[in-house]
Parts: sequence; C-alpha cells; structure tokens
Amino acid sequence: MKQLHVELGDRGYPIYIGSQLLKRADLYAGHIKSKQVLIVTNETVAPLYLDQVLQNLQPYQVETVILPDGEQFKTLEHLSRIFDKLLAAKFSRNATLIALGGGVIGDMGGFAAACYQRGIAFLQIPTTLLAQVDSSVGGKTGVNHPLGKNMIGAFYQPQCVLADTDVLDTLDDRQLAAGLAEVIKYGLIRDAGFFVWLESHIDALRARDKQALAYAIEQSCRNKAEIVAEDETESGVRATLNLGHTFGHAIETGAGYGVYLHGEAVAIGMCQAADLSLRKGWLSRQDVERIIALLRRAGLPVNPPAALDAERFLELMAVDKKNLDGKIRLILLEKIGKATLPIYVDRSLLELTLNTYGRD
Repeated sequence: MKQLHVELGDRGYPIYIGSQLLKRADLYAGHIKSKQVLIVTNETVAPLYLDQVLQNLQPYQVETVILPDGEQFKTLEHLSRIFDKLLAAKFSRNATLIALGGGVIGDMGGFAAACYQRGIAFLQIPTTLLAQVDSSVGGKTGVNHPLGKNMIGAFYQPQCVLADTDVLDTLDDRQLAAGLAEVIKYGLIRDAGFFVWLESHIDALRARDKQALAYAIEQSCRNKAEIVAEDETESGVRATLNLGHTFGHAIETGAGYGVYLHGEAVAIGMCQAADLSLRKGWLSRQDVERIIALLRRAGLPVNPPAALDAERFLELMAVDKKNLDGKIRLILLEKIGKATLPIYVDRSLLELTLNTYGRD
C-alpha cells in the first residue's frame, strides 16, 4: 500500500492507494467519528462492493442510500434523498458519511456532508479511475444545474481517500479511458516527465497492467495533493487543474448530462485548449499532435460534437466559475508540462478554434 498526504494543516488527510483496501477495517475505523455511518453509493456499485464495505462496519449503526447511476442524476433533487435518510435515521453532527462510487457519488456525498448540520465527517472510497486520480482528492463537492455543471457546491475535505486498485477490474473500458483523460492532464499541466512516461505506457494502462495503473494513480494523486496543499480554494495554481474543463463542461451541458462522460468531454476540451495554445504561439504543431495522439491512444474522443457550433459553445462557456465580469477565462499551455493561470483570450482566436478545430 502507498500512502500520500494532503497537507492542509488540521484539515489534512491521507490518501491510501493499493490492493485489497476495501477489506482493511483498520483503515475505516481511524476515520469514523461515531457509531452512526451513512453509505452513499449507486445502483451499479452497490451490487459489486457494498457488502464488502458493510462487513467492515458491523459494530456501527449503518444506513445506506443507493442512487441511480449517471451524471444526469447529479441534481439537488437526488441530493435530497441523502438528507432524507440522515434525518429519518436521526443522525447527529458526529455522524460519518462514506461516499462509495465514482465522481458523481463523491461530489454528491461530499456536498451532503458539507451541508448536513453544517458539516459532518466523510470518507471517499472512489471506484472509478477518474475519481481515484482526480475528483476524490481536493474537497470539491457539488451538484449540477441545468444551466451549468458543478455550479452549486462547496469546498469540503474528506477524512481520507481509500483508492483500492482492485475495483478497477470491474470498470468498463469506456470508464477506464475517461479516467485516463485526467491522468494525462497532470502530465500536460505540470509534469512533462510523466507525460513522456504515459506515451510509453498508455497501452499497458489500457490493458489494465496492475503495476502501470498503480504508478499512474500514485503520480496523479501526488500532483493533485501538491496543488491542493498550495491552493485549497482555487485562488491561484489550483485553477490549472481545469485545463480543458471550460470547453468540456460546455460539451457536457450542451449535449445533455450523461451523453459524454466527464473525462471524454475534458479530453476534447484539452485538444481545443492545445489548438488555442498553438494559435497563441506557445505550443508547436508537433506538441499539439503529440497531445491529440496520446488521447486517441487512450481511447478518447478528440473532436467536438458537430451539433455544438461556436455560438452555442460561447454561450455555454460563459457559465464557468473561472470567468470574471462576464468575460471568459481559460487555462492554456505554455508548453507540455506547464499550464497558464486563467487568462483572457482574444475572442477572435477563440472563435477560430471553435469554428475550425475538429470541424473537418
């Protein structure tokens, strides 16, 4: 087992990465605040892993909430089901919530924990690659709104993150590829050596080589933990984690939540950001081709949906948390391994990318 730590003073917490961690009762016990435990999971994950987690919690008063699976259910309406269970069970502010699932469950479970009685403890047990390398670490929680993704939420840190690599055995190929998008992102924004490693090992990752996956998860979490420790609430360098996300969120919202997986939309968005970085004179054509080629080899889409034209893109991109005074700000790449902070981009350049990249 590997153990990393997110350095946030008294809000700091460990990230456990390894095999057979769901069976480690000792890893749970040290982070549960009282006898009251609520497990939030979904209809896909529950039949696979809920019983394993319950076996470790026999001394506790355990309740469960099983939500439908999918980004389209990441709503205030479904969030209320978590509050309903907490209140019906008369759980106190010493209760602990365990989020067992992918990014949607982690975001919703964390937001519910942040809100219930103004904050209860919660644990992240991510069951997708994307959640293990990105969304479970850093304390971003929330739900979607029909007009914008993740626009309702809070920063709220977990007690720990328990990333059991064995759960990836049941992950379908599309979900695995979606997670690889966020892995590749770390190489692009701050770790050029990792990007080169990924170019050499992407086939092993897609083949679910255990050693390669464990290394990719560890390096991704290490990068994320260092960024979060430096900038917890995204006032500076943490914004670089949003490379491709302004484009990607527009794709998710415009296509309808659930049509594109988050990692798929981000992959397209990173290609668009790379194209725009080329137009700014920062990336070379060869750099852009390397980025697109790696994302393709990861099994990810690289072209935007034909139904979203530039005008619709701009309308959707205007609803983004990085924007200021109604102006779109983006994360771009100065080079592979170095991202910019949020910057304003000349609208004509942005429209060129939106009208031409992937529109052949």
